[in-house]
Amino acid sequence: MTHQQALEHYIQATNTHDFNQVKAILHPQAIYWFSDKTCTTTEEIEAYFKHAWNVIKEEVYSATDVKWLTVDETTATCLYTYHYEGYHNEKFVSGSGRATNIFTLVKDQWKVIHEHLSSGH
Repeated sequence: MTHQQALEHYIQATNTHDFNQVKAILHPQAIYWFSDKTCTTTEEIEAYFKHAWNVIKEEVYSATDVKWLTVDETTATCLYTYHYEGYHNEKFVSGSGRATNIFTLVKDQWKVIHEHLSSGH
């Protein structure tokens, strides 16, 4: 799997709303920076994802304008615009923001070691 495919796989896993799918792509020492919280353990990341899926029902997450800043044999860093849509209190909502993902190669598999999301532009 290439680093580009790893990003696609990560987004697909996110859209399953099954954290086990996401966890399979996470590095054990992943750190996530969200607009309102820093998560430094897999358990904290899982709780954040599950909360988000609970707040925005049927959420669909996507990425556009992906730019790979650095790629070498063991790391790959990309920036993109994230988009989400779903239902909040039974009302359709959507939004977007900026994202940074850093992947690292572990036993021939790309894993997310860092994600930084910020809302708005």
